[in-house]
Amino acid sequence: MLKLLREGRTTADTIVMGGIAMLVIAVPILNLLVPETSALHVSTFSVTLLGKYLCYAMLALAVDLIWGYCGILTLGHGAFFALGGYAMGMYLMRQIGDRGVYGNPLLPDFMVFLNWQELPWYWFGFSSFPFAMLMVIAVPGFLALVFGWFAFRSRVNGVYLSIITQALTYALLLAFFRNEMGFGGNNGLTDFKELLGFNLQTDGTRVALLVATLVFLGLAYSVCRLITESKFGRIVISIRDAEDRARFLGYQVEYYKLWIFVVSAMIAGIAGALYVPQVGIINPGEFAPLNSIELVIWVAIGGRGTLYGPIAGAVLVNFAKTQFTGLLPEAWLFVLGGIFVLGTLFLPRGVVGLLGRSSK
Repeated sequence: MLKLLREGRTTADTIVMGGIAMLVIAVPILNLLVPETSALHVSTFSVTLLGKYLCYAMLALAVDLIWGYCGILTLGHGAFFALGGYAMGMYLMRQIGDRGVYGNPLLPDFMVFLNWQELPWYWFGFSSFPFAMLMVIAVPGFLALVFGWFAFRSRVNGVYLSIITQALTYALLLAFFRNEMGFGGNNGLTDFKELLGFNLQTDGTRVALLVATLVFLGLAYSVCRLITESKFGRIVISIRDAEDRARFLGYQVEYYKLWIFVVSAMIAGIAGALYVPQVGIINPGEFAPLNSIELVIWVAIGGRGTLYGPIAGAVLVNFAKTQFTGLLPEAWLFVLGGIFVLGTLFLPRGVVGLLGRSSK
């Protein structure tokens, strides 16, 4: 049985990495080289939309690592995603310089509008790309470290932990809405011009961002697979299945949970950083608790505890969301709820469970 499971994972890993490699090669060719009049041409709009879906897939992967393998149902991972996005957004705002509406070479437009006289100290360094990328990882990781340290040491589990993670993201939502926080208030950060000197509106930059997203998705998937297949990962799974027994055997359960939680938060932060230049905006709405709940649904529908299932779930659900919100926007939440209920009743192992069932 164990051998069959390993063979199944190997096949799935091959499909995932092969699909990523195929997209890395095919999309640039179909967008940049194939004429727009051809039926094979992939529009820049489709490239951007696919990039957005893949950022969500990486976020779902992060949630699956902590929920599917460690058993911690987090309803606040949208906070780490948004923090990574804000770190990238701050870098992109600093690159605008005097090309903003008010022509101020130092202050972003929203600060000029609000009569700020100088750049806040926490914006220093964000004119440097390496520093900004460090913050993309460090800020979500540090928040997860501090939050997890107190939560896991206090042995907060189950629904109580889910509630306080949701309270965390809601508190950040309220904080970032305030103009005096210096993050753009309700409007957030937008009107980005360039990334590393490349115009964000050109087809080539859009394709490059998609390729970068695919590469980081592949790296994140590989890291998560290495973790879950290692001795450390097997201990984490044992904590998920029988925490008290693992504690009785002498394992420091809190540290295993904390480590996985921090890694998961960092992956979510990277996903947020890749998301922002592709959609062109980051605002406090990304902290909304509903977003974190929705991404848990992606994982459940795709197949919790598989790594590849959440990737499929995120892409499928968001594709459906794009279609339904274009036709019947007011009905989408009811459709999403129906999908979740039907999936829970008839597909307890998610969409990828159908593959295993069909192979029997």
